[in-house]
Amino acid sequence: MSAASVSKLVAKNYKNIHLEEGIDLGPLNVFIGANGSGKTNVISLYRFLQECLVGSVVDTQRGQTSFEDAVFKLGGSRILDGTVSAPATVKVEYHFTSSADETTLGVDLLVKGAHWRVVVENEYLDRGPGRSRPPAYYRTHGGNGGGQGTIFVFDSPPHSSAAMQNASTHLETVSDIPANELALSAMPRLLENTRFSPEVVLLYRPRGMILEASNSWYFYNANSMNLELIRQSEPKLGRLDQYVSSTGENLAIALFNLTHEAYEFEHSINQVMQDIFPLTKKIRAVPSGRFSLTIEWHVNGYDEPFYLHEMSDGTVRMLCWAVILHSPKPPTLLVIEEPELGIHPAWMPILADWIKRAAKRTQLIVTTHSPDLLDHFTDQLDDGHIYAFQQDSKSQNHYKPKRLDRNSVSGWLEDGWQLGDLYRVGNPAVGGWPW
Repeated sequence: MSAASVSKLVAKNYKNIHLEEGIDLGPLNVFIGANGSGKTNVISLYRFLQECLVGSVVDTQRGQTSFEDAVFKLGGSRILDGTVSAPATVKVEYHFTSSADETTLGVDLLVKGAHWRVVVENEYLDRGPGRSRPPAYYRTHGGNGGGQGTIFVFDSPPHSSAAMQNASTHLETVSDIPANELALSAMPRLLENTRFSPEVVLLYRPRGMILEASNSWYFYNANSMNLELIRQSEPKLGRLDQYVSSTGENLAIALFNLTHEAYEFEHSINQVMQDIFPLTKKIRAVPSGRFSLTIEWHVNGYDEPFYLHEMSDGTVRMLCWAVILHSPKPPTLLVIEEPELGIHPAWMPILADWIKRAAKRTQLIVTTHSPDLLDHFTDQLDDGHIYAFQQDSKSQNHYKPKRLDRNSVSGWLEDGWQLGDLYRVGNPAVGGWPW
């Protein structure tokens, strides 16, 4: 089963963004827009699904499900568009695509006062154009949150993936489906006392694809990177971290583990950091004391290594981005908000190059306010998905992501303008400004 990515995201009645027509997502997606225009709201829909599916389903001490926690973090009753009166339904669709499967997960949340519940959840198999309604893997609640659902099952277990395409199926009823939990997460528990084996339940394959993908989504915001913690932290040996945490405090152990996982990684980190700090000879995570790790920065012309507390803020930030973007085992999705924060403009072409290279190996969403960084995505107008969050023509309170059209800026580009130049002067074809 190959890793899946979200190829399209659809939302209706959700906060201040209009996503009824959906936003198509590719390997590289650059979001530009004014503060408060909804960039983080789009990213929050990814966080919401991950938090619904990953971790414990029920917190026994508080009696809260992971779904309820996820809705609360998403905004609780405030997930509803402020111009829409409650009760109303927030609709979200995630379109997943891999080399083997395409599937759509839809969730409808009824918001009523300070309360919410799932009123519809479904998963559809997408089989290309020409099908007005692809067959469902499952559908729950029927619009009233009543706890009933239907699942498609094979009449008999197919013996191969190819046989699945033409195998006959029928509908079966599932009862006692909770309205405060995603059925996608709960379904194995709901079916454990039924006569249906996993081999005949259609949803298990796409369910595994979605769980595998969402379990490896990583979110970074430069504002949340704690430089003091990164410098002072000496993580313990034996931890298995291979991804840098959102605050960056496990940088040393992630660097140590990745270096031992792939020798080429150590070489690549040293090579790319020489572009940032030319005197760099070697960067490595080494034992500090008996059980801890620290990062040594060996510099040409000096016998003793430097340590992170002796390096500039921007240099430490670039080391974090280097480890994250050059990982030999990238997550299925990397979200990086405002990576330009604290970075010298001279390093923007290097950072942009790292981002573009990483997008060849995994899916990236990058948000930025930096015209200096955007300059170096001018060559990605066709291959990348660059979205400007612009005020909707029908409302001053809503924003709609619009993919940048090369034709609308081609004349400017032919005259030597870069994408960042157009952003700097507030060119309406690029957008991204609060007026």
